[in-house]
Amino acid sequence: MVTRARPFTHSERGTAESRWRERPEWADLRPADALLSGHGRLVVVAAHPDDETLATGGLMSIAARAGLEVTVVLLSDGEASHPGSPTVSSRDLATLRVEESRAALARLAPSATLERLGLPDGRLAACTAETVTGLVDVIGERGGDTVVVAPWRHDGHADHDAAGRAAGVACRRTDAVLWEYPLWLWHWCQPEHAPWADLHALTLDADVQATKQEAVALHRTQVAPVSDEPGDEAVLHEDMLAHFARPFEVFLRLDLPTDDSLDELHDSSSDPWQVRTSWYEQRKRAVTLAALPHERYGRALEVGGSVGALAEDLATRCDRLVVVDESGAAVEAARSSLRGLDHVEVVPGSVPEDWPDGPFDLVVVSEVGYFLSPARLGRLVTRVDASLADDGALVLCHWRHPVRGWPLDGLRVHELWTRSSALPVVATHLERDFRLDVMSRSSAHRAGSP
Repeated sequence: MVTRARPFTHSERGTAESRWRERPEWADLRPADALLSGHGRLVVVAAHPDDETLATGGLMSIAARAGLEVTVVLLSDGEASHPGSPTVSSRDLATLRVEESRAALARLAPSATLERLGLPDGRLAACTAETVTGLVDVIGERGGDTVVVAPWRHDGHADHDAAGRAAGVACRRTDAVLWEYPLWLWHWCQPEHAPWADLHALTLDADVQATKQEAVALHRTQVAPVSDEPGDEAVLHEDMLAHFARPFEVFLRLDLPTDDSLDELHDSSSDPWQVRTSWYEQRKRAVTLAALPHERYGRALEVGGSVGALAEDLATRCDRLVVVDESGAAVEAARSSLRGLDHVEVVPGSVPEDWPDGPFDLVVVSEVGYFLSPARLGRLVTRVDASLADDGALVLCHWRHPVRGWPLDGLRVHELWTRSSALPVVATHLERDFRLDVMSRSSAHRAGSP
């Protein structure tokens, strides 16, 4: 188990590379040679300019030579590396460090692209939502073809830990594969306490090693003094740099962190979407109820019920109604608002993985599809198709405006759903703010029968 008794600083001598080299555990490390296998794109997340070169320079070079698309995302510009410098301002330092990363990246992967989020150096832990959103924007809908490499969530530096957690959430939302890299671990950790069982080694040939060292040297503000003045000392001393001159790089493949954003939203407000007071929400529910092809339904399912406002209306049209939401806070709120409706059951669950037994005469998916990754949305389509009774109906309803922090928006949800579902669309309502589709294999619905 990794433990660290005290905070560290980069100026400390740290754990000597010779102590790491003598460890017998290296012989048993699993190879990371398949890290890039099956992917066409590598996205490297760096909390600060130079992290990507030190920890993943060899990987980027290998990926580029294999024809993968390489993108580096700098979360900060590294403006806080020399807070006491008498010769360079934080603004000028940020410019220098970004240009150093550009030069190093051009050496490692000439066709790679560099993206900057411009978040504050030293305060990434307070910018989780912005980090996740920025990474989701970079990954987009290409998560299934993308491997993301980010700082290890337990690297010991607050910015690195936050970057790793945010990258994990972004991968969960986009279906990208996540690998993590340790950087400061080599500095503060005692080798006998390293997470050896989780480490994988990527072998670097001599040419890749040489290219990486040339790229590391281009981060001049970090590997050499900015000037001879106090406060301008090199950040990365020789003992630290020795950890990144190895003939291999080290990565970890761990379970993705949970994405608690919607739960936190419901914890912070009793009505996070203003469903009780917003005219948009009230009117949208009325349109949804009016779009139901039949007057009554036997057994219905609402996916993502939030605080239960739509369920309360659906309950007037159904003999039995099951409401599923993955937010514990939302489930409790819905149960409270629906108390006394014995034919309504509110259950916790993450769809499509947690799926109640069907069949259902009606399934409603309203304002929830874009909170699923593309792959999970595809599995939800399959679940609904398989669970809907022969004469059942599906109602899809989603906001038409941009959705930040997730790869899909409402119109894209409807496009993907109608393209992959076996159910034909029998009715569509489209307006400025939302789109509603009714889908059913029943000819009775197409004929508008009661």
